[in-house]
Amino acid sequence: MSNIAASIITIGDELLIGQVIDTNSAWIAQKLNALGIDVLRRVAVGDNAADITSALTGEMARATLIIITGGLGPTADDITKPLLNEYFGGKMITDARVLEHIKAMFARRNRPFLERNMKQAEVPDSCTVLFNKMGTAPGMWFGKGDKVVIALPGVPFEMKSIMEEEALPRLRQRFISDAILHRSIITAGEGESFIADKIQDLEEALPSYIKLAYLPGAGMVRLRLTGRGADPIRLGAELQMRQEEIAGRLGKIVLSLEDLPLEHILGQWFTAHSATLSLAESCTGGFIAHHITQVMGSSVYFKGGIVCYQPEVKEVLLGVKKETINNFGVVSEQTAVEMAQGALKAMKSDYALAITGYLSPTHENGATEPGTVWMAAADHHETATKMLRLHYDRAQNKELAVSMALLMIWKFITRSS
Repeated sequence: MSNIAASIITIGDELLIGQVIDTNSAWIAQKLNALGIDVLRRVAVGDNAADITSALTGEMARATLIIITGGLGPTADDITKPLLNEYFGGKMITDARVLEHIKAMFARRNRPFLERNMKQAEVPDSCTVLFNKMGTAPGMWFGKGDKVVIALPGVPFEMKSIMEEEALPRLRQRFISDAILHRSIITAGEGESFIADKIQDLEEALPSYIKLAYLPGAGMVRLRLTGRGADPIRLGAELQMRQEEIAGRLGKIVLSLEDLPLEHILGQWFTAHSATLSLAESCTGGFIAHHITQVMGSSVYFKGGIVCYQPEVKEVLLGVKKETINNFGVVSEQTAVEMAQGALKAMKSDYALAITGYLSPTHENGATEPGTVWMAAADHHETATKMLRLHYDRAQNKELAVSMALLMIWKFITRSS
C-alpha cells in the first residue's frame, strides 16, 4: 500500500472563537486511519476567502488528500463552494438530482422553497458530486493530478453520512491496495504499563506488518492490533491468532475481544444471562442511564433508573433511612448501599447500582471532601461498594464517575466467573 498523507481543514469563525467544538476532525481522522491513511495536519480557518485559499494551497503542497468541512450552505458566510469553483477553474451548474432532493425535503417539511435554496443545488462542473441524503448541501470531490480534495458540510451528521456512503468507498477504491484489518482487546483493572510488561515478548514478536496500539481510558485500556497485507484472509487469521494469544496472556482483565463501548458489552452480558438492571443515581443525574439506553435493545434488561438528587427522594422512593443520612451523610458508603438495595426492591431487578457524590472541585458540604463519590452494586445476595476521589472539574468528574460506575457493574456481575 502506498503511504497516503492527508490534511483536514475545518472552516468557520465559530471554531476559532470556541463557540463550537471541532468534533469533525477527530471523527474523520479515525476513519482515515482505519483505511491506513495518515493525517499529517489539522488546520482551522475562519470564514475568510484569503485564509481558506492560503490553507488549501499550503496543504496541497504537503498532502495527497485534503478534506475540508464547513462553509457549504445558503448563507452569506458559506463561501467554500464558490472559492473551490474558482480554485479548480470550473463554472457553476445546477445538479438535477440535488435540486430534486432539496425540493422534496422542503415539500415534506411544508416549508417554502426560496431562491437561496436553489443555489444549494449549484456545484462546480469540475467536481464529482457527493450526494447528501441527510441535508441540502452536497459534498464535492475534486481531482488535480494525483491530489484529491473533498469538501463536506460542517453539520456533523451530514458530514458523517456523506463520508460513510460516498467518500470513503471512493477513497478505498482510489488509494487502498492492501487490506487493512483491526482486532481489539478491551481490558480493565490494570494500567498500560502493567499490560506492556505482561505482553512484552508477544509485542516484540509481532511482524512488521502488524502494529499494536495502547489506548487508555477511565479504568480501562483498549489494545488495537492493526495489520496490513495483500491477502485479507491470511491477514485476518494471523490477527485473530495474535489477538487470542495476547488475550490469553492477560487473562481475567480482558472484558471483550470486540471494539465496543462498555455499555454495549454490559448489554450483551445481561441479554445472554436474561438478567435485569436498575439504577439509583444522585450526583450523575441520570447520565449512567443515558449510556445504558444508548444500546439498541436495552429495554430487554434495563428496568429503569431513579434520579434521587435530594435526600427526601432517596428516603421516599428508595427507602433510605433518615438516620442513615443524618448519621453518615448523603455521600457515604451506608447511603449508597441503601440506595442500591432500594433500587433492587423498587424496580424488582436482578442487579442494581447506586451512586452518590460531590462532583464539584470545591466544597458543597464541609463534612465531605470534594470529588468524593460512593458507589454500591447489589444483587439479592450480596452488595459491594467502592469510593472514588475525583480531582477534575465538575463535567469531567461526571464523565469519570459514569465510566467507573459502568466498570463496577461489569466487575460485580462477572465476579464469580
